[in-house]
Amino acid sequence: MHTAVAVVAALLSALSFGVASVVQQQAARQAPAQESLRLRLVLDLARQPVWLVGMVLVVFSYALQGLALTFGPLVLVQPLAATDLVFALPLLAWRHGLPLSRQDLAGIVCTAGGVAMFLAVLPPSPEGTAIPAARQWLPVLLAVGSAVVLLAEIGRRSRATTRTALFAIAAALTFALLDSVTKSAAGRFRTEGFEAVGHWEPYTVVLVGVIGLILSQSAYQAGSLAISLPLIDCLEPVGAVLIGVAVFGEQLATSTWALAVQALGAATAVTGIVILDRSPLARA
Repeated sequence: MHTAVAVVAALLSALSFGVASVVQQQAARQAPAQESLRLRLVLDLARQPVWLVGMVLVVFSYALQGLALTFGPLVLVQPLAATDLVFALPLLAWRHGLPLSRQDLAGIVCTAGGVAMFLAVLPPSPEGTAIPAARQWLPVLLAVGSAVVLLAEIGRRSRATTRTALFAIAAALTFALLDSVTKSAAGRFRTEGFEAVGHWEPYTVVLVGVIGLILSQSAYQAGSLAISLPLIDCLEPVGAVLIGVAVFGEQLATSTWALAVQALGAATAVTGIVILDRSPLARA
């Protein structure tokens, strides 16, 4: 029952985030370039009703993802949440009044099929460390924080296409950290109730969430959704899964054949995302 709740919530989260990305990128592209990586960018975007609609969908998506992580491991939830481009592309087709091409359909099938292959051989995750100790988080926080600062600084000095990619990678790493800290916070609230507000996780969720929002909006503002969203789709679940294994003690496949199936599934899903990235709809 818990797995079913996690799967349904993760898919609904992907749908909501895919729609939000399309809506917010349309608004962010109109913002001045000098507002990139500034809180001012978010404040100015908040004056646009269409962006606020996207923000509501982002919050709804995040709430659904938190629900999914309460009942399921990162190695299950995050690959499902990465299918948002599968939902975003049909929305783009509808918005532009164009049909999905065979290439688009192939990308959707590869992405969805690859994720299904990856999850099909995923072993049941043990309880592991539901609430990791602070010392287990420290190396992850330092590594992600250093990488994000470096990527943002290099991106700020780069041309538009490179800037979009670097900001998107930084956003993906931040979201991967956000996903994993959210799971820890959810574990706190589930076991300790309101006393969880006395721990560091809920406040870190807010801080990392704001940083991720600024980075993602800066990526949307800097260039095409075809660059930013696929990078976030690919790297966020990879980072979250690695943190799940390293910090929460979650498991990937253990046998050689199962690992091969998972590797093939991951490669197929990435191929599907790349195909969707090359779609004229995504580049419009």
